[in-house]
Amino acid sequence: MIAVIDYGAGNIQSVVKALNHIGCDCIVTNKKNELLKADGAIMPGVGSFGDAMDSMIRSDTKDAVLEFIERGKPFLGICLGLQLLFPSSEESPNTAGLGLLKGTITRIPAESGLKIPHMGWNSLKILKHDGIFKGIEGEPYVYFVHSYFLTAEAQSIVTAQTEYGIKIDASVQKDNILATQFHPEKSGKVGLKILQNFINITKK
Repeated sequence: MIAVIDYGAGNIQSVVKALNHIGCDCIVTNKKNELLKADGAIMPGVGSFGDAMDSMIRSDTKDAVLEFIERGKPFLGICLGLQLLFPSSEESPNTAGLGLLKGTITRIPAESGLKIPHMGWNSLKILKHDGIFKGIEGEPYVYFVHSYFLTAEAQSIVTAQTEYGIKIDASVQKDNILATQFHPEKSGKVGLKILQNFINITKK
């Protein structure tokens, strides 16, 4: 069973629809007891960093997520769900993130001359062909919607990158924590394969 974490700031239904499409049983929850029973968890996120962290605290989801990850169960953050894993974001400088991974979240520079937010399909340079990218070849296109981007402190955790005027660390993995800046649930067959790979990880 996969728990899709609903803390009031996630695009829940598209994730649930994608999981159902690949035949995965899932539950939408923000309850600690339900989350901790799950084999794996997915945390989507939309909106601002500060509002999302406030929602996590108000819904008592923050501590539940931290305990879930501490237990070593597979965890997948999506879009803002990736950014929340880091200590802070330029978007909400007075708000502390979960601080589970190290890196900086900054705004895509306007000097790039490209439209912000970055919205649409971009190719990935996959750096590690295992984990959620197992069996995915070449430089597949995936769907992004974001104005802020990650630069990981340790490039050893980066599993894929993309270019949008600048280099963006588009996916990371450290132990049982996985995360993507792009939206697998909106990325067609490639995205469904990524989600299936995550499901397979939860079964190991």
